[in-house]
Amino acid sequence: MIRRALILLVALGLAPGLWLRSPPQRPNHLQAVEFLPVPRGDQCCSYGPLRLTGAWRLTSPNTDFGGWSALLVTRPGRLLAFSDRGYWLDLPQPGQHGALRLAAVFPDKAQYKENRDIESATRDPADGRIWIALEGRNAVSRHDASLRGEAIRQPEEMRGWPLNSGPEAMLRLADGRFVAVSEAASEWGGTIHPALLFPADPTGPGAARGFGFEGPEGYRPVDMAQLPDGRVLVLMRRLRWPMPARFLIKLAIADPAEIAPGKVWRAREIADLDTGPLATDNFEGMAVESAAGRARDSTVVVWLISDDNSAVTQQTLLWRLELPPGKPQT
Repeated sequence: MIRRALILLVALGLAPGLWLRSPPQRPNHLQAVEFLPVPRGDQCCSYGPLRLTGAWRLTSPNTDFGGWSALLVTRPGRLLAFSDRGYWLDLPQPGQHGALRLAAVFPDKAQYKENRDIESATRDPADGRIWIALEGRNAVSRHDASLRGEAIRQPEEMRGWPLNSGPEAMLRLADGRFVAVSEAASEWGGTIHPALLFPADPTGPGAARGFGFEGPEGYRPVDMAQLPDGRVLVLMRRLRWPMPARFLIKLAIADPAEIAPGKVWRAREIADLDTGPLATDNFEGMAVESAAGRARDSTVVVWLISDDNSAVTQQTLLWRLELPPGKPQT
């Protein structure tokens, strides 16, 4: 107990340096985003089996911009991001042309953060429906392809999850089942994260089965995406103290065929993104797409986006990585 209290005091003492907020700005709703290339050199960069093929810093005068915690590829050349402040951003991929739009997901005029804290999103490619996991409410909402709300539910099995570490990662598998994983460990300092397997739409009836998730030690799951070969790519994050605090990022792979109620589903590390020359940030959103369509043997593009926490020491980064055909060794 004493050790826990000491660590908490240290964290609280250091936190102001990390979470120092940008000064308030006058509301600006200009629909514009600028992609600023991050210099990376001709030989940069390889991370395990992945190769970085693009890195950008995103800026916008829009005061609702930032805090991006979930990412989807909706169609070729387009990205859809969601923020923990309850907004969505539909924009072209770097180098592509087209309009963009930034708007609120929920018609909540008060815009209370606990009602709109989006941490993960997943999509049915057949009809475009989107499911959103809300951390502050431990709820899942379903939306049509144009993001009109259709249903919302607080699964009974999530009620014990911490409100600030709830369904941080959620994924609709290709077979129609859904996986949701809590960012919090089952026990303080532990490595197993509570997880749920839904047999179908989590906003509909039907009980979920509980299991545990474990990835690289010290890292927490923040997003998931399914690869063409059926396995699941997991984005893992670790906050490293002391000052200057920074976010360490790893990618891991897990096989959904290994999910079993009451058992531990283990993800194996394939890439450490802090081994290269480029600084990482608070990457929380991830999406994958096949470079040549949906072929299982094509190169997979992995997109990552960071949550800037509205902090002066952080920024919105967008990375594009390529995973070549063939199963990476784990």
